[in-house]
Amino acid sequence: MKIIYCGDVVARAGREAVLSNLSNLKKQYKPDAIIVNIENAAHGFGATPGICRDFLDAGIDGLITGNHVWNQKELVPFLNDCKVIIRPLNYGSNNPGRGATELLLANGQKLLIAQVAGRQFMEPSDNPINAVDAILKSYTLGKNINAILIDMHAEATSEKLALGYYLDGKVSIVAGTHTHVPTADARILPQGTAYITDVGMCGDYNSVLGFETEEPIARLSDKYTGGRLSPARGKGTLYGIFVETDDTTGLAKSIEQIKLLSSQQ
Repeated sequence: MKIIYCGDVVARAGREAVLSNLSNLKKQYKPDAIIVNIENAAHGFGATPGICRDFLDAGIDGLITGNHVWNQKELVPFLNDCKVIIRPLNYGSNNPGRGATELLLANGQKLLIAQVAGRQFMEPSDNPINAVDAILKSYTLGKNINAILIDMHAEATSEKLALGYYLDGKVSIVAGTHTHVPTADARILPQGTAYITDVGMCGDYNSVLGFETEEPIARLSDKYTGGRLSPARGKGTLYGIFVETDDTTGLAKSIEQIKLLSSQQ
């Protein structure tokens, strides 16, 4: 299976970077599935049902959120209605939405996508390993599921690495998100799982994590500013990964980092 995963979409620049490059991605990589992290897609915080529909109508197969999943209140009922969007699995089963979902792709193969949130420097959440283990009890890679992508949405690189090695050989991909800075450690772990500490963001890189620089600089200088973060309005760049898995085992054969400038003028 050929899978593309695009990192955290930040505001309009990120949305345009992804949507304007979809034809390029499909032509160059011929993916079986394209998954997008949309957790900052609505003005930098959360996503809306309309934004989700824009991505799905354009041919995206699955959407992943993150710690900003509750920021746009109109998204909350949509999480229950739309079966191809997920939020952190370890936010608890009593919350709206789902933390994992099985996608039936156009080629007849099945891809499980799931997300867990980190615990260091993040909002309180349940044990991420227990949450993943509970889901994986129902799936055996290469038998009743063709591929498994786990998003680790976390601040701490150590947590992402720890989960990667814990799941090595059990899933196809462990991809880190949340910090918006692409890391240079894309690789296949010893037991065959593709790994990267952070996929990076889709957004304007002439910024501070996708936001105009003035307010972050002010916050660095003064503890309280009273200001608000504003999304950067320059041209966006798409960062993502392309992973090819073995059709027999479901483990990764290769992982490649993707960088594409927005084709929007």
